[in-house]
Amino acid sequence: MATIPTTLLPSGEPVPVFGLGTWMMGESEKRRRDEVDALKLGLDLGAALIDTAEMYGDGEAETIVGDAIAGRRNGLFLVSKVLPENASRKDTVAACERSLKRLRTDRIDLYLLHWRGSTPLQHTLEAFVQLQREGKIRYWGVSNFDTDDMEELLALPGGDQCATNQVLYNLKRRRIEYDLVPFCRARGIPVMAYSPIEQGRLLAAAALKEVASRHDATTAQVALAWLLRQFGTIVIPKATNPEHVRDNFKALDLKLAEHDLSVLDRAFPPPDRKYALEML
Repeated sequence: MATIPTTLLPSGEPVPVFGLGTWMMGESEKRRRDEVDALKLGLDLGAALIDTAEMYGDGEAETIVGDAIAGRRNGLFLVSKVLPENASRKDTVAACERSLKRLRTDRIDLYLLHWRGSTPLQHTLEAFVQLQREGKIRYWGVSNFDTDDMEELLALPGGDQCATNQVLYNLKRRRIEYDLVPFCRARGIPVMAYSPIEQGRLLAAAALKEVASRHDATTAQVALAWLLRQFGTIVIPKATNPEHVRDNFKALDLKLAEHDLSVLDRAFPPPDRKYALEML
């Protein structure tokens, strides 16, 4: 299995381009053991980045991550998110402290505003700076920000410290390639791609099947490999059983040829104009 490559945060720190997602984990007690075991297997296979949020499972996903990383926190890069309704100066700090308690750790490596709400961005930034000063987070970023949101953010005092923008990105959802991706790349801000296989809805696509058949691969591996070759992009697929965890990791070894990329571009063409940001 290939070593997981890295990309750089604006600070210059390397982070893995492939991690473990937890969206929709923590929603069923019956699946809890499988979800913990899936994360543990991912860590055993070499993953060092886990993405979660206070919203996922009303905090239970963070508790599951806490169970999975118990005794192995060092060397991991933890990402979590604060909801916009908790994004005031005071409430951001309180939300982070709740997340730390559920994760059973003393620090979050990257703390994101989950999407933009009514709270002034400057207030959230001030809370992020306080959390950094207290050692409770190392970096901060945003999620579901369009280009105009990013421009406004970076123009604020301290806004240029934004470490990432986590957005919906997969073969079917390429709208951000028109302006948001180039904007972030020009400023050294990695894009984190959530829902990289469109919650499984991409997997029956004929083009993916065609490419997969040439490589003795699965359609999920092709979809992930396509994202992994995008410069400055961090991919965070979720898997809750051992077979899917292992299959996702095999995408790291899959090298798509130019013909493969042409087939995928014809089936999922890149945008030719600006579109509004999509969210799930």
